[in-house]
Amino acid sequence: MHFAHFISRGRSVFAALACVSTVFLITGCGQSKDGASQAGGAPPAAQVSVAPAVQRQIQESDEFTGRLEATESVDVRPRVSGTIDRVHFREGQLVKKGDLLFTVDARPFRAELARAEAQLASAQTQSELSKTEFARAQKLLDVKAISKQEFDQLQSGTRSSDASIRAAQAAVQAARLNVEYATIRAPIAGRVSRANVTAGNLVGNAEPVLTSIVSQGKVYAYFDASEQVYLRYAKQARTAASSKSGDATTGNTVMMGLANDAGYPHKGVIDFVDNRLNAQTGAIRVRAAFDNSKGEFTPGLFARVRLLGSGATNAVLTPDRAIGTDQTKKYVLVVGADNVANFREVKLGSLDGGMRVVTEGLKAGEMVIVDGLQRVRPGMPVAPQKVDIDGNGMPVEKPSAPPGAPPKEDGKEKQAPAAKKEEKKA
Repeated sequence: MHFAHFISRGRSVFAALACVSTVFLITGCGQSKDGASQAGGAPPAAQVSVAPAVQRQIQESDEFTGRLEATESVDVRPRVSGTIDRVHFREGQLVKKGDLLFTVDARPFRAELARAEAQLASAQTQSELSKTEFARAQKLLDVKAISKQEFDQLQSGTRSSDASIRAAQAAVQAARLNVEYATIRAPIAGRVSRANVTAGNLVGNAEPVLTSIVSQGKVYAYFDASEQVYLRYAKQARTAASSKSGDATTGNTVMMGLANDAGYPHKGVIDFVDNRLNAQTGAIRVRAAFDNSKGEFTPGLFARVRLLGSGATNAVLTPDRAIGTDQTKKYVLVVGADNVANFREVKLGSLDGGMRVVTEGLKAGEMVIVDGLQRVRPGMPVAPQKVDIDGNGMPVEKPSAPPGAPPKEDGKEKQAPAAKKEEKKA
């Protein structure tokens, strides 16, 4: 009887434990479902800034980068060997053509000139004697007082003396050139560099480079234009009624900006296009000339060059920072009425003051994501915030509050917490 009671009591405990386990399982399942529901909820929409694509008239143009070079550049070298006697210029100054730069000790060359002049005088005296003897021999030959052989020898001596005079004259001319080369003058007008040698140094013929001079009146900007740009401007040149040049872009107006310039304030003109394209790069070398009478430009400076096209055209533009790159494709993300980011492949044109011309793929008025592009993928929902734009279509940056300034609420500055505590203590 005790054994039956023990079994009955054990069955009751087992049933109670089963009920408790069922309750926990049901509770756990409910929590699991709730957690899954929370985990599988839609993410919040990304905050992005959008601006409308604008349409306006722009001047057709293409932009390049290049370097400034002088129209003339000369390395000044000695033409005779000798010792530098004096340096006659101030390093970095402007010089005119023919200005004296260096003098080489000319005493050896003057001595050589004196010797050559003496040899010339001797040859001239000998020539006069030969001519006198030849004239006398002609009279003697008429009366058969001398042989024909003697007459021919005297005639040959006359010709030999004439050759000796010409050789002596050449020696004198060479000696005079050496004396002249001992004074080294500026071959062109421009700005002279530093003196690489000073007085007392021995220099050899054509070595070393004493200094260099670059012209200042005009500068060249060399840049490389792509094959597509070359073909487009070549077509314009062929169809333009006023163009009389056979070069593709010769005569086109260009604008230039230096590293510290805003925009392209300097005006020039294309004056040279190379005769062939580089087969490896697919580009052609182009040169623009700029007036440098004011001395604004220094050879070697980095330059931004803008080549102007034939006229103005209506174009759709969007901020350049809104353009994304997907391998070889360029794209923008357009936000429609459903607030979803839509992928739009575009073809680009020139850059105009931070605005990029879009030739295909975008229409005026469409809202383009300009900030937050890296946080968005095509097809994602977004929370667009339209930004203000200026007259050119560029987003206007709102001025940021200075560091430490309290935030504003309803046009009034919030009171700092520390100040509130101090007021309560008071």
